[in-house]
Amino acid sequence: MANTGRGRLAACALALTALAVGGCRPDADTLVVYAALDAEFSRPILEEFSRQTGIEVRPKFDVESTKTVGLAEALIAERARPRCDLFWNNEILHTLRLQRLGLLDVYRPRRADEYPAAMRSPQGTWHGFAARARIILVNTELVGPDDEPRSVFDLADERWRGRVGLAKPLFGTTATHAAVLFATWGPERAREFFLQAKPNVQIVSGNKHVAQAVGGGQLAWGLTDTDDALAELDAGRPVKIVYPDQREGEPGTLFIPNTLAILKGAPHAEAARRLADYLLTPEVETKLSLGPAGQIPLHPSAESSGRVETPNTVRAMSVDWNRAGEVWDETARFLRDEFSGE
Repeated sequence: MANTGRGRLAACALALTALAVGGCRPDADTLVVYAALDAEFSRPILEEFSRQTGIEVRPKFDVESTKTVGLAEALIAERARPRCDLFWNNEILHTLRLQRLGLLDVYRPRRADEYPAAMRSPQGTWHGFAARARIILVNTELVGPDDEPRSVFDLADERWRGRVGLAKPLFGTTATHAAVLFATWGPERAREFFLQAKPNVQIVSGNKHVAQAVGGGQLAWGLTDTDDALAELDAGRPVKIVYPDQREGEPGTLFIPNTLAILKGAPHAEAARRLADYLLTPEVETKLSLGPAGQIPLHPSAESSGRVETPNTVRAMSVDWNRAGEVWDETARFLRDEFSGE
């Protein structure tokens, strides 16, 4: 009986060991990515990585109007037990929030140093690539060449009252743009600008909706991103892209990168590092550039589509990203008070 009991115990132990090993094996070949870049653009890149490496990627996407905020809040809520391995953000502001909260791990992808220093964390907690520009999209049937807006400041010009669009400035690249203005101008001047613009602008839920309203003639022009502007151009709408603030003494056009960051305590950190190495390459930037979104490559050897300007072809705004992250809480309080009810 004793031998039989010991045999059963041994068999159970072997079975448990087999279950443990078998249970870990598929999990070890899987990583979870929270992706704010539209699924139609990011999913093919992630699928190609899986084909090349055999690592299954499970992406989590979110909705158009609040996707960056929603994913960032999920990461904060999960901080005690992280589920996400790598955060692929389509902007930078909420990546900076996560950095300030201590949620990002340090990793320097193989080719990280080949990217502009201004577009990566000195500590190695985030890396920028594949940017979009904040541009003015003009309906050419409603606005003549001599009347085209040339500056972000034109949002505050009362002659455009009710005819200009802005995405709700609490989310996405519009929130990033607002934080940059607060950081660059100082809070007093930035608040004055937004208060002057408020009665002029029609607030819509997202940058895509701004572009669609301009393309459809509901708005004369609006502030949006290059990828949404390209969608209207590709659809044959009567629109034109204007890169703002290009005259002498003006700050230049804001370029906002996608960012990637590995979460501290990521369940599949090694796989996340392999994905970071894969994403931060000129080959991936070229795919994103030549695709329908027309992302703007930051690596010097990546191929640009030529459909949009780059920081090398127009005056680019100089940004202190860390400062923009630091002033976001103050910026957000003001924007919520003034624009959340629109």
